[in-house]
Amino acid sequence: MAVKMRLRRMGAKKAPTYRVIIADSRSPRDGRFIEEIGFFNPRSDEIKIDAEKAKAWLSNGAQPTDTVKALLKKTNIVD
Repeated sequence: MAVKMRLRRMGAKKAPTYRVIIADSRSPRDGRFIEEIGFFNPRSDEIKIDAEKAKAWLSNGAQPTDTVKALLKKTNIVD
């Protein structure tokens, strides 16, 4: 099972917010997920990610998407 760290779209139409989740790569974008580890609001540029959970999932082999990798770098969780 390939596990990914990716964004799940939430919020209203034309006013998105995103949650950072851990999910099987085969599940749909807004479908089933394993765990929620943070959120991202692009309108206010607010990012909150649980660093301990993110590092634990990365060490267990979860692959972040390009966008999530950029968010992790921005919050200094990953170099």
